[in-house]
Amino acid sequence: MSALREGRLRGARRLRDGHVLYWWLEIIAVVVFYLVYSAIRNANESGATIAFGHAREIIRVQRALGINVEETIQDWALGWRPVIVFSNYFYGSLHFVVTAGAAIFLYRRWPNDYPRWRNTLGVATAIALIGFVAYPLMPPRLLPGSYGFVDTLQRYPTLWSFNSGAMSRVSNQYAAMPSVHCAWALWCACVFFPRVRSPWARIAAVAYPTMTVAVIVITGNHYLVDAPAGFACLGIGYLVAHRFTRAGRGEPVLADDAVASVGASTSASPSSPSPSSPSPSSPSATAPA
Repeated sequence: MSALREGRLRGARRLRDGHVLYWWLEIIAVVVFYLVYSAIRNANESGATIAFGHAREIIRVQRALGINVEETIQDWALGWRPVIVFSNYFYGSLHFVVTAGAAIFLYRRWPNDYPRWRNTLGVATAIALIGFVAYPLMPPRLLPGSYGFVDTLQRYPTLWSFNSGAMSRVSNQYAAMPSVHCAWALWCACVFFPRVRSPWARIAAVAYPTMTVAVIVITGNHYLVDAPAGFACLGIGYLVAHRFTRAGRGEPVLADDAVASVGASTSASPSSPSPSSPSPSSPSATAPA
């Protein structure tokens, strides 16, 4: 453990306050966290009846707010096959690719910010997991046909579908509230926007969570209110991480060679004169020989 703390193992990255990160340890932690998250998320055996009841509640709330627009948006998109295919691939791949890229970007270019934003994402995802367990929700794509929705991942070309093969057996079909896709997309925007210089890169950072909201509706995987619920999870995650994360945020520490140099100069320059070298102002130094 002391070797880990002191950065004596390979792959160490020392932060400005002395904390040490290891890229391989970060990967192990992410894999373990995601395996635990997936196991809990997919072990929820809530039945379709409960999930359908919650879906009807969401629809009633959205109608009262005047935002029950998912079916209208998907119906428009179904008239543009390229939009549907793009949305399928966007939903099924960028969720992981962009998030992983943002984490690597932080670790390599802004390592002192990395621990706080890593913890933000972890806490937000854990909060979302509580939502999946406490409030199973049938997504629009699984509603009865009378509601007018289409499962685009199943009907149109894509890499995978929730309702086919192994995915239908291991994926919790009712983990819709909140939207982790939206929480992770906003996290990526918060990581990239203040740290990239190109105006186009900043536009892309802002556009990414906006497009994610559109895609989760077009594909029938979420209701509109699932998006702000995901954003709220990220906000809570940031507050918790900001409060408790210490790594990378402390006072800068001197490097080992700088400490050694300071110590050497201190020992070579004593603050008081030596008895064997009288001060010029002392009587013995001014007395005639």
